[in-house]
Amino acid sequence: MTAKIDYKKQDKALYLPKGEPVILDVPAMSFVAIEGEGDPNRPAFALETEALYALSYAVKMSYKGSDAPAGYYDYTVYPLEGVWGLVDLTKPSTDKNNWKYTIMIRQPDFLTEDGFRYFVEKTAANKPNAPLDRLKFITMADGPSCQMMHTGSFEEEPASFARMEAFCAEAGYRRASRLHREIYLSDPRRTAPEKLRTVLRFAVAK
Repeated sequence: MTAKIDYKKQDKALYLPKGEPVILDVPAMSFVAIEGEGDPNRPAFALETEALYALSYAVKMSYKGSDAPAGYYDYTVYPLEGVWGLVDLTKPSTDKNNWKYTIMIRQPDFLTEDGFRYFVEKTAANKPNAPLDRLKFITMADGPSCQMMHTGSFEEEPASFARMEAFCAEAGYRRASRLHREIYLSDPRRTAPEKLRTVLRFAVAK
């Protein structure tokens, strides 16, 4: 087995940006994802997140059995990410019940569509309550984007987004979508709100 791949080292620009906005081009990557709507504090969101992690760790730990995918290499499981938007654009963004989202976890390059289906079936036997049947295997490329590290509570993110938009205006860019991506590097169950680290990103155009 080759040396372990750690996303924090291999893709540092994507996952460990500094606390100042930057423009970068985000390439295509494979994810296991699930779509939903509503307040992320409700129990359904926790089950959706559980499904993503259960599948991701089944792939990660497959080397211990006889079902490791062809080309398997050791790696660090990627962090949870979410692309967020609004169901009704006329309502304020503070209305969490109006949120829509696609939450996801990036997958290693060796995982294929067939491999994904196999691990969904295998994991379902151990996680009967998790909505594994709603998982999708997708490829996404954010392309030209503005990104920065936000340190602090989720409620304080609007100030960071305002900095990002001001930076874009000065650099000759504009925000190209009302959707945005968040990459969660801290566990909110174990981390004080003021110490949470979240990568914020949105698409830009000249």
